[in-house]
Amino acid sequence: MADLIEATIDSIRMSLTSQQRIIILKDLNKERYLPIWIGPYESESISIALQEIEISRPQTHDLIKNAIYELGGSIHRIIINELKDDIFYGVIEITQKGKKILLDTRPSDALALAVRTHVPIFISEQIMESASIVPVEEEYFSSLTENKEIPFVESPSSPEQDKENIDRLSVFEEYLQNLETDHEKDEENDENDDEEDDEYPDGNISAI
Repeated sequence: MADLIEATIDSIRMSLTSQQRIIILKDLNKERYLPIWIGPYESESISIALQEIEISRPQTHDLIKNAIYELGGSIHRIIINELKDDIFYGVIEITQKGKKILLDTRPSDALALAVRTHVPIFISEQIMESASIVPVEEEYFSSLTENKEIPFVESPSSPEQDKENIDRLSVFEEYLQNLETDHEKDEENDENDDEEDDEYPDGNISAI
């Protein structure tokens, strides 16, 4: 298997109006971050496990974990091992009766299991070289949910990769622009709420 980089979950970012989520993985050895788009259900599942929130009944990822253990297996690690056509791929490495099993999986599902079983998270070095981001300032990722523009640089690349890097980074620029629009809408909603409060000082208005 290709060279692997151990990583950890740095944070999960969300646009309050579009509900789009990005999970940020951090290289444990270098100041590199890998953003991956994930769905709302997977985001919630990962967040519940990270915050160790107790739930009355097992969720889907709890069920998968329990099934693996009940069948005599154990999760050794999860690996994000491929990036193809802007889609990330991963595997869950399971050991059962001395046999190693690799299960093909979406990275979001693998991460949801990793935080439940406290196993290491690994990323292919090739993916980190081609898709990771090195922030110029620590505030860079906070700009994903704020109306702020902060410059950033790519991981070291050759001149031949410049066009590819620019195309890839345009996705994040578009995302930041959407968040800026969301922020402006939130400000307009706040102004409207203030006007309603003035008109109905004793009213109790809830926002969904």
